[in-house]
Amino acid sequence: MNLLIDILAFLLRLVSVSRLFMNETDATSMPCRAFERRRTSFRSARNNGLRTSAAPCGKVLAAPFLWRFRHDGEPPMKQHDAYGTSVSGQLGRDGRYRWSASEKLVDMSLPLPEPIVATLSCEPQNVRIDLRSTAIVVIDMQNDFCTNGGWVAQIGGDFEVDRAPIAPLQRLLPALRDRGVPVIWVNWGNRPDLANMPPNQLHLYKPTGTGTGLGEPLASNGAHVLEKDSWAAAVVDELKPLPEDICVDKYRISGFWDTPLDSILRNLGIRTLMFAGVNTDQCVLHSLTDANFLGYGCVLVEDCCATSSPAFCTEATVWNVKKCFGFVTDSTRIVDALAEAA
Repeated sequence: MNLLIDILAFLLRLVSVSRLFMNETDATSMPCRAFERRRTSFRSARNNGLRTSAAPCGKVLAAPFLWRFRHDGEPPMKQHDAYGTSVSGQLGRDGRYRWSASEKLVDMSLPLPEPIVATLSCEPQNVRIDLRSTAIVVIDMQNDFCTNGGWVAQIGGDFEVDRAPIAPLQRLLPALRDRGVPVIWVNWGNRPDLANMPPNQLHLYKPTGTGTGLGEPLASNGAHVLEKDSWAAAVVDELKPLPEDICVDKYRISGFWDTPLDSILRNLGIRTLMFAGVNTDQCVLHSLTDANFLGYGCVLVEDCCATSSPAFCTEATVWNVKKCFGFVTDSTRIVDALAEAA
């Protein structure tokens, strides 16, 4: 059978060569439209398990078009992903920003995937976004802030207020994941030695120099306050990150200061950010404003944020986001937009 196929391929080559010389060697005698039709047919053949070779329209058509079925026992052809890139040569975590490399070529011109467009109902204006270049940043939904026995509860603060985003996030995050939107958890996660924490940051959690400050054990369970990998710094049980989520430790009010967050977002091809978490007027706001300064489009998801600060702090935050830094919406409107996205 293989011999018969090879003979057939040889005869086809002879026919093609004879036609080529009868029509002159100038490829301009073969209209480019005809080439495009052939190329389309060969693409179809390749997608159905065929091996192809082709030459572009040009001065001289040096060889005929050839194709043949793969022989049994031959190694499989290179596999390609949904974007047409060879998996074996892929450089980059995600299709939104990556290269393809081979022995002789590094291709930086890979086409972007088709956008998935969603229109969000927001203030002061509605916003049309591409879900493929959008992520949600969830800030400080940690035991120290949102759980009885955490640092806020120990100092007499109202941790229950900071739990308000849990229920809407439980509805919103699965809907975003289903549409391929990355979920990025940005939490306090300090070094045990606090080597990168200057006195002004330590003062934030120990303003009088007494009490339980950063890295010190909680009286309730001995967990170290906002220390990386401690119970105190962990995301609350109701919102446990999934394996595909991304976690970023932060060491300041802003999630962008002295962290890899910006690099991660750029490598993912992210241009639009939704913000959620606590506290609305502190870590959420300052992360959002830094994102705005870095050029990201910013959307505050109001019902997925909370703060124990006075009500006017939230009012001022929402007003300033709408006025200066981005747009404001809520989880219900986002879920509705996701259902209609195409």
